[in-house]
Amino acid sequence: MPAEFGTTLLLVAAIAAGALLGSQSPSAGEALSAHVDATLLAMISLLFFEVRLESVLRAFGNLRFIALAWAANFLLVPVIGLLIASLFLSGQKLFLVGLFIYFMAPCTDWFLGFTRLAGGNTVLGSALIPINMVTQLALYPVYLMLVVPAQIGLDLGFAADSLLQWFLTPFLAATVLHHLLRRILPAGWFEALLVLTGRLIPFVIALLVFEIFAANVATILAHAPVFAWILLAVFVFFVATYWLGEALARLFRLAYPEHALLTMTIAARNAPLMLGVTIAALPDQPLTHAAIIIGMLVEFPHLTVLRQILTRGKARPIAPPPVAALPRTSR
Repeated sequence: MPAEFGTTLLLVAAIAAGALLGSQSPSAGEALSAHVDATLLAMISLLFFEVRLESVLRAFGNLRFIALAWAANFLLVPVIGLLIASLFLSGQKLFLVGLFIYFMAPCTDWFLGFTRLAGGNTVLGSALIPINMVTQLALYPVYLMLVVPAQIGLDLGFAADSLLQWFLTPFLAATVLHHLLRRILPAGWFEALLVLTGRLIPFVIALLVFEIFAANVATILAHAPVFAWILLAVFVFFVATYWLGEALARLFRLAYPEHALLTMTIAARNAPLMLGVTIAALPDQPLTHAAIIIGMLVEFPHLTVLRQILTRGKARPIAPPPVAALPRTSR
């Protein structure tokens, strides 16, 4: 998976370059901080432009799976994430908040590519994208209220205003532009535009990461030892969610394509969107932002390994339930 590993390397390079620039030239880092809002808006608009809202209609063909994936992603996984974040970072509240935010939101884009590579049901997976995006944005203030310490002074009214300003407006604009260009452009051109959008997104994310680290390198590096605990917590989270997916697939006797899809949607997290939401809702908390970014670094290698595990186990489908023997009757 060169592209996915390339994204990880791109993010690592953005962190290193931003930290280097910010430490060598604090004034340059401060100047870059003024561009964070514009980069954030560009990233969010590109993410929304990619989404095909009409795909949600496909979900009604398999409400059983949609309900299972929704419950796993928004009820079970957040509980697991909160327990793990609390276990590893109980003394580092700002990092704990960022890590929990990373854990709570299922992916709305790249999980589908890994699902395809693993031989999963991508048609059904496309229906999860708008469902996951709308649900996580609606639940974000609720989850934030559970974990943000009182000393941060979270203003839920401000958070709601931020979501409206930074996400509802770009969402409506990107959706209108998506459907307008889809009608105007030839089908091949429009599909090429969506592909180009998908390829631009990692670079815009890397630019945002570069700006964040350049502007806040001193604060972030002062807590550098905590990053090892964050990486360990993310690893434990991925192991726990893998076994959750396996247990649910066996309990509900999912066929392999749905099994692979469930595993990927539980494993992949929506770090780009959650980073954007958190920068808007908690703009002066670089440690919280850094925790989300660090979690993102591990995700692509993990999904690549997960794809290998799934495809190797594909030849061992879940057996159908045994048929009970009929009692013999005497003649």
